[in-house]
Amino acid sequence: MSSKTNLTINPQRLWDALMETAQFGATPKGGIRRLTVSDEDKRVRDWFKSECEKLGCKVEVDEVGNMFATRAGRRADVAPIAMGSHLDTQPTGGKFDGVLGVLGALEVLRTLVDMGYETNAPLMIANWTNEEGSRFAPAMLCSGVYAGVFTPEFAWSREDRSGLRLGDELARIGYKGVHKAGAIKFSAMFELHIEQGPILEAENKVIGVVTGVQGMRWYEVMLKGQESHTGATPMGLRKNALLAAARMIDAINTIGMDHLPGVASVGLIENKPNSRNVVPGEVFFTVDLRHPDEAVLDKMEKTYRAAITKIATSLQIEITENRIWNSPAVKFAPDLIECVRHGVSQAGLKTRDMASGAGHDAAYIARVAPTTMIFVPCLGGISHNEEESTTLEECAAGAQVLLNAVLAHDRSFA
Repeated sequence: MSSKTNLTINPQRLWDALMETAQFGATPKGGIRRLTVSDEDKRVRDWFKSECEKLGCKVEVDEVGNMFATRAGRRADVAPIAMGSHLDTQPTGGKFDGVLGVLGALEVLRTLVDMGYETNAPLMIANWTNEEGSRFAPAMLCSGVYAGVFTPEFAWSREDRSGLRLGDELARIGYKGVHKAGAIKFSAMFELHIEQGPILEAENKVIGVVTGVQGMRWYEVMLKGQESHTGATPMGLRKNALLAAARMIDAINTIGMDHLPGVASVGLIENKPNSRNVVPGEVFFTVDLRHPDEAVLDKMEKTYRAAITKIATSLQIEITENRIWNSPAVKFAPDLIECVRHGVSQAGLKTRDMASGAGHDAAYIARVAPTTMIFVPCLGGISHNEEESTTLEECAAGAQVLLNAVLAHDRSFA
């Protein structure tokens, strides 16, 4: 790293930690399947707890499984400066999404311990439960509980597609903690993350200074038609739920194209009875609408609902639709953004300002504490994919900026 920095992280050690933890839930294609509060998640949580305790950290767990590892500072009268992200992955996830933010923070603490450097404020690493939302919807669930967006009871009651409840699974793996959600306090949070998009790579920039997160809304749609024999039911007399879904998916895609830079997506679909010679009688699918402007997002929602209702009516399909999650657009704390700018300057790296297209725990934490994010590139902008990739140098750059930014903020407690 640049000689301008007094404290320098160990790039190889960070990379080795990323590769070691990638074995917890490793897939044959080189990715990770580490669904939240699964057996694989327990293994990586146990590893993380052990590594933090080796550094002299106190590790605590709250009632929805959020983990907090704290290293004492000179001042016991101020709340910690937090760093962190999440260790859970998508069903076919990569090695860096979320994990870099937790292990980058771990490398910051390892560097400080190696150098015998004592901060003014305590430092904390947070591992947030169920950020991905791939097993239990909605996403960012337990940082949302911490921020008061959801109740613990709501989180515990969430069921995966096989009917298992989050609360029961937390207890099963031993991570349903004793602390009330929100009771373990910190004064600010920095979240390091891969961009999950192509902008930094396209512009040959190493660091994204993240100014906020776009608004996101998730929906669930259930369509009911009538199962019937494909050979014996004339085309004009069918009530084909899958046909309705196909037309709705196309309409949803059009809504995204009509409201750029917004996006509109269908990512999960279930068709019943899913038989080659039966007209589909029931379809369930999910919808994801996003835009940085709440007013435009309102318009997208209105257009989406009108479109699916019209299609269902035209094909004689019963429809049930619910919005299950609403995460408003977020602006991050200006003073923390300036700390990141300082950290980038100190490291001598190329940067650009940007908003996050993806949701992150930082979006909810920003409601209860000053928060910001640091982005590094990912190859081809690919994420939520086993081919997700970034480099040792890019990971190291992000961790170095994280260290520099946290120490810049820590100076305010001198």
